[in-house]
Amino acid sequence: MARKKVSVAITGAAGNIGYALLPRLASGEIFGPDTEVELRLLEITPALPALEGTVMEMNDCAFPLLTNIVVTDDANVAFDGINWGLLVGAKPRGKGMLRGDLILGNGPIFTGQGAALNRADSDARVLVVGNPANTNALIAMNHSDLANDRFAALTRLDENRAKSQLAAKAGVPVTAVTNMTIWGNHSATQYPDAENAMINGQPVFDVISDHDWLRSEFITKVQKRGAEIIQARGKSSAMSAANAALDHVMSFEARTPTGDWFSAAVPSDGSYGIEEGLMFSFPVRSTGRGNYSIVQDLNISDFAQEKINATEAELKEEKATVAGAGLL
Repeated sequence: MARKKVSVAITGAAGNIGYALLPRLASGEIFGPDTEVELRLLEITPALPALEGTVMEMNDCAFPLLTNIVVTDDANVAFDGINWGLLVGAKPRGKGMLRGDLILGNGPIFTGQGAALNRADSDARVLVVGNPANTNALIAMNHSDLANDRFAALTRLDENRAKSQLAAKAGVPVTAVTNMTIWGNHSATQYPDAENAMINGQPVFDVISDHDWLRSEFITKVQKRGAEIIQARGKSSAMSAANAALDHVMSFEARTPTGDWFSAAVPSDGSYGIEEGLMFSFPVRSTGRGNYSIVQDLNISDFAQEKINATEAELKEEKATVAGAGLL
């Protein structure tokens, strides 16, 4: 029987996140032991020599399922015929740079990559990892002919962080935590929703009696975890970001277990009153092969609604910024 094949593009592939992504993509862990993998790696021209070194290592791993590696500084080449695009590369935030400056600095990158994604397979799925991820994804989506529902931004990292914090507080394995939702933006305004999450099938608020912690420290810990990691190690999170990106891919490729869901920033269809078209993190379920639906009818308390409104307001402001610059 012929093996299945998948072609995956990774931008910013010479960076730390790319270094953590590549061997796991090639190993068979993500798409299964019966699927051959082609990697199409995009980098800026000055980083190509470093990327060639990474490719040497990939070749030296002798992955049985890795059939081809394309190295290029041309997005049209990188995205040609792909099934998945992991857009990791983005302009980093410099000292003294405001978030609005970062958004505008990344705009031209994701405008061009959105157009180049027209060369992808028509059923391709795109995940934006590079920050500000939600608005970068919005820009790419608006410059591509791919269907809007093929685009997403990464909030699985925030979900994983939230699950880890809840598991530690409850003294249970992280696998005991389910139904964890991140609402809104991958930023310090995001809302990690413990009110609808479960631990061993029981509501979190029934399992964890410290409700003040759930409504305060837990939320800020998740919101600021990235900054905490930078302060501790002097570098941004790479291993956990790569792991979350791969979790995202696997969750979209498989059918979501009955009763559970996961978080992803996807184009709003108006659910929960969120402005249509915003790239907003919702609870979602996958039917497999990249198709998904937003989970409906969750209870939203007044406390939660205030948090959701705040992160929506930030995303509206970001959208207005890029629209004003002619990037949408």
